[in-house]
Amino acid sequence: MSVGVIIVAAGRGARMGGAVPKQLLDLGGRTILQRSVQAFDGHPRVSELVVVLPAELIDEGAALVGDTRRPLRFAAGGARRQDSVRHGFEQLSPAAEIVLVHDAARPFADAALIDRVIAGASDAGAAVPAMASRDTVKRVDAGGQVVRETIPREQIWLAQTPQGFRMSVLREAIALGEQGIDATDEAMLAERAGHAVRVVPGDERNIKITTSDDLASARAALGAPPRVGTGYDLHRLVPGRPLVLAGVVVPFDRGPHGHSDGDVLAHSVIDAMFGAVAAGDIGRHYSDTDPRWKDAPGRDLLGRAGDVVREMGWMVTSVDATVVLERPKLAPHIQAMREHLAGALGIQVDQVSIKAKTNEGVDAVGRGEAIAAHAVAVLTRRGTA
Repeated sequence: MSVGVIIVAAGRGARMGGAVPKQLLDLGGRTILQRSVQAFDGHPRVSELVVVLPAELIDEGAALVGDTRRPLRFAAGGARRQDSVRHGFEQLSPAAEIVLVHDAARPFADAALIDRVIAGASDAGAAVPAMASRDTVKRVDAGGQVVRETIPREQIWLAQTPQGFRMSVLREAIALGEQGIDATDEAMLAERAGHAVRVVPGDERNIKITTSDDLASARAALGAPPRVGTGYDLHRLVPGRPLVLAGVVVPFDRGPHGHSDGDVLAHSVIDAMFGAVAAGDIGRHYSDTDPRWKDAPGRDLLGRAGDVVREMGWMVTSVDATVVLERPKLAPHIQAMREHLAGALGIQVDQVSIKAKTNEGVDAVGRGEAIAAHAVAVLTRRGTA
């Protein structure tokens, strides 16, 4: 029996609140989309795969998914989910007898679940995995303020994907959808087309990643290891510039020459953060030829860098930095620097260590002509700390 799979990954992930479509976010070293595809690509009963992507990503499809063992084709998403499924259906080969439709946002579908859906669809024509409701369910009025009915929870099942269909059943369901009926899933269209839909046992681990909290929970479940990055910065010291370190102005007759404020402490920490998540260096994000960053405070750039790594799904859990400077003495200012760094990164002061060293008269730093800083940052997946 030939089984084709349509993986719907055409959404923009608006509820996730980020610029990157949620299906392309990292989940333990692979994207959510890649994990969803691999669940079916590795199943012995699956014959072919179709991935439905936003139209602008079709040309990048092979790179986004990676190598597969099964034949793989791509389709452009439509205005509605059912339109996206229809586009995917059109890419299936005529040999497909059973079709599974799966949300890319469910990356934890396992082989046993897939087997149950295939068996249910083969036997009944249509099958949906579902979990029995554990909570009492209330029907409320349109405003959501007044309970109109308590529904026996024995009658309530929470649907998941993959949903399975005989090819002929899904063809009829899709045709019905083209007649103007809106549906939240293909099982609903199959019901409307007059087909019985069998419920098969779902899997509580088969979660759908919709919000940032869902993503944090998924990452925590995988136990992603921490990342470590190193950073370095150096600037010449010149008259007429303030000496700023982590946003703290240290009284001195010279300061770092630079396009921004030359805050070597903040800049080295930024480089360490970006290095930990392979996001390039500070120059890639805040170029010294870009007028937006002229005299930009390093502490502000540090906050922006924190937003970048959080968008990528990471959070800073500790920073250890060393400032190398002949004079002035920095010891009286270390605590204020720690507090400023911690505040910019949204972490506790005890997660930040700052040390001050001299260069014992060696090279430009030792001669008092320059200031340097080294930093190490440890980042963990959001939700795993």
